[in-house]
Amino acid sequence: MNPMKTGRLKLVILIYLAFALPTNICANNPANAKTARQLFNTAYKSVYGAQGSTLSYAVNLVGLYKTTGTISMKGKKKRFFEPRYSAWCNGKDYYKVDNKRKEIEIHSATSPKKDKYSEKFSFSPDNFNYSYSENRNEYIITLDAKPKTSGNIKHAQIYLDKTTKAPKSLKIKVLFFWTTIKISNFHSGGINDEIFNFPKEKFKNYKITDKRPD
Repeated sequence: MNPMKTGRLKLVILIYLAFALPTNICANNPANAKTARQLFNTAYKSVYGAQGSTLSYAVNLVGLYKTTGTISMKGKKKRFFEPRYSAWCNGKDYYKVDNKRKEIEIHSATSPKKDKYSEKFSFSPDNFNYSYSENRNEYIITLDAKPKTSGNIKHAQIYLDKTTKAPKSLKIKVLFFWTTIKISNFHSGGINDEIFNFPKEKFKNYKITDKRPD
């Protein structure tokens, strides 16, 4: 269960910026698709740009799984906190903490073993068709996977604040289930690199398993 939860966290960062779904007549409108991709690119840069970003999230998988947390990222560096799990990645090493079991796993930052569940949710934005609609306060950008696209994610909807272009929520269809992710406290830039260093002094009584190099 712990790799699944950690993977779902990665899903929050990895997916909430793959937007665009041709579910209505906008899907056949080249101008609409172009604008949708421009909105995507703007939001993507605000999250994954060199300036870094941070956000809070609340995940609800069709009432079966719920969690909340905060995640920060900057380049290859990441940090997240949930009630039970947390992780730090300084770009070289990845520290995964289970607060309930008082256990720490250390992996190489590039190791696929550090979070094997999230590998199932990898995707390329170019494998999706883009379109968008809007209401008074939001841009709704949607995606639909192109034919023969591999991976478990086939459909998604992203809600962006119309004024700031900041992400507000994400709906992803994974296999047969829709996952809703509410996003709040989004901030782009001003991320200090020191927050990605693992604070080992806070976990002196935890069991450590070092799997490096892996």
